[in-house]
Amino acid sequence: MPQTPETFRADLFENQVAVITGGGTGIGRELALRLAGLGADVALAGRRSGPLEATAAEVRALGRRAIAVPTDVRDAAQCTTLMQRTVDELGRLDTLVCGAAGNFICPSISLTPNGWRSVVEIILNGTFFSAQAAARHMIDSGGGNILALTATYAWTGGPATAPSAAAKAAVNSLVQSLGVEWAAAGIRVNAVAPGPVDTEKSRTNLWPDPEIRDRIRRTIPLGRFGGADTVVDACVFLLSPAASFITGEVLVVDGGQWLNKGLMAL
Repeated sequence: MPQTPETFRADLFENQVAVITGGGTGIGRELALRLAGLGADVALAGRRSGPLEATAAEVRALGRRAIAVPTDVRDAAQCTTLMQRTVDELGRLDTLVCGAAGNFICPSISLTPNGWRSVVEIILNGTFFSAQAAARHMIDSGGGNILALTATYAWTGGPATAPSAAAKAAVNSLVQSLGVEWAAAGIRVNAVAPGPVDTEKSRTNLWPDPEIRDRIRRTIPLGRFGGADTVVDACVFLLSPAASFITGEVLVVDGGQWLNKGLMAL
């Protein structure tokens, strides 16, 4: 488990419950472990039960409660069930992190209708259906936090990633709309947009060639890749009381890369 920065006290989310879609792997998993380490109980959602159960076991090993709820966020009814199970089994719902995502590299001219729909429905529809289902509970309980994970190429675009870039740009707009609409109910809605993050999966799937990796690194003004922990730190900040006057915001975590025109500068 990544070390918790000293700025985040150990009981920051004590007696709170967080739902994390895409919580079985990647940044979703890392965030689940961090929130548990800061006192939260968690409900983990995703389409594959294996990773969810494995992460839930890690959360329980930290002394927190966890449930694994296989969920296809493209289905609004399943999102409703996820939030209701969370309240029924963990007692409340304070935080939702929309981390479920789908993407694949494909030239736009070759993209099939099903390929387009599959990515857009997971990222955009899934974020809205999850947020709507969670907000219904949060309104009744007096407020909460909703956080989406997007990406900096929502602004810069990128070759062969049209559906993902378009959907994440739409989520950024959705965050602003919901942040305004639900503010009166005490619900804050924000997003974190990571740039290049150095993980085992990205090294294997995105830039296995050391030369390409080095070229990408040179587009980052800070001169280095971020890690999953840097993204998680930003998420924890936006979910914490330190961000109590922030809503409708998309926080970029990329070492300044998108200001440097990102991958288009290669």
